Order: sequence, then structure tokens, then C-alpha cells
Amino acid sequence: MVHRDVKSTNILLDEHFLAKLADFGLSKSFPVGSESHLSTVVAGTPGYLDPEYYHTKWLSEKSDVYSFGIVLLEIITNRPVIDQTHQRPHIAEWVGHMLTRGDIKNITDPNLQGNYDSGSVWKAVELAMSCVNPSAAGRPNMSSAVQELKECLKSENSRAGGSRGTESKSSVELSTEFTTELFPKPR
Repeated sequence: MVHRDVKSTNILLDEHFLAKLADFGLSKSFPVGSESHLSTVVAGTPGYLDPEYYHTKWLSEKSDVYSFGIVLLEIITNRPVIDQTHQRPHIAEWVGHMLTRGDIKNITDPNLQGNYDSGSVWKAVELAMSCVNPSAAGRPNMSSAVQELKECLKSENSRAGGSRGTESKSSVELSTEFTTELFPKPR
């Protein structure tokens, strides 16, 4: 199943701050078998849309990985996906340019005021940038991306004085506890 419209406004938080993906109106399922892609009419939100899918009309499981990488960049930077007031209007383009300067402080959300482990943020930015690789072959699969995010969280938690118990989890910790439910629970 490929969602085709992974974006920040389609990620909802429940009462325990667990992330839930919403709006499956554009989703497509792959035929059973060894198909690695599906040819389809391009659909999705500008800025989040996998450029390879846009050009080839071949949808793959890594199309959602691209969109997820854009969401990660939004979270890390607190910037809009497309900002026409900048020379590099797309967030991935802007972060890529900023990375050449080597200063993570100018990439991260200024509201964090430097209160983070720079190593874990570097790793998260590198992960996000690998997710937005223009070629699907260069992107990690979603399981690998989740594992790397958990490593970032582990590093951040060790900086904060050790692992937190389940009763005091941060929203980041809670959002990395993914479930494999195929159908949403009734509300």
C-alpha cells in the first residue's frame, strides 16, 4: 500500500501523542506478486511529491519515503515545504545548500535554542536528506528510516540523562512506536 499523500497535515496525534496517518483517499495498493512499482496517474501534494514518480508516473513504496523525508525536514527546521521568498524555495533544496556550510545550528528550528544533541540532529538531517534522494534506489526503506530515527532518539535521551520511563515519554518517543494495524480503530 502506498499512501501517495504523506504530509504533515495528514499526520494526526492521538491523546497519547501517537502518530496516526490519515486521509487514504489517494492511496494505492500494489498487485500481489513481485511488482516493485505501479504505473498510475500522478497524485499528491506539491512539495511532498516524489520527483521520480512525478516524471515517470511509476509509483513505488519509496514514493512515500520521499514524502516522509520532507515531513522530517519540516520538523527539524520548522520551515514551510515551499517558501517562495527564498532563493531556494523547496525545503530539501534549502537544507542541501545549508549542509554545504556545515552548520547544523542554521538548519534546526531556532525555537530549540540549541537544546539538542548535535550528533543526533546531524543523523536525523542526514536521514531526511537520504529519504528525499531524487532517485528511489538511493532512498532507505521505511523500516530502515524508523530504525535510524530510534537511534537518534536514543542519542538524544542519553544526552538528557538516560532513558525515560514509559510514563514520561516525549512526543518524539511516542511517535516512533509504530503499529502494524491495517485498519484504523473506530472513534
